[in-house]
Amino acid sequence: MSTRDDFTAKIKLQLDELNAQMAQLDAKNKEDKADAREAYEVEMNKLRQQSELARAKYEELQIAGEDSWEKMKAEMEKIRNAFAHSFSYFKSQI
Repeated sequence: MSTRDDFTAKIKLQLDELNAQMAQLDAKNKEDKADAREAYEVEMNKLRQQSELARAKYEELQIAGEDSWEKMKAEMEKIRNAFAHSFSYFKSQI
């Protein structure tokens, strides 16, 4: 497996793990009070937008040519890190 394949597999695994953790939090949220659920949903929607951005960038990364690979890789890492940081912060607040 090439370095490129290793990197994209690693990114996909990390994004999948974050999305699975978001689903777990959604299940837990269904038990919370209405006002807490409302604030939770606002913040969770922001995370979902970041998840979509990460997914879209991941798809671009997969089809990137060799000439743009390094740039796309750096962008993907930046987006993944922002998503992971936002999720960690969100999780610590609930």
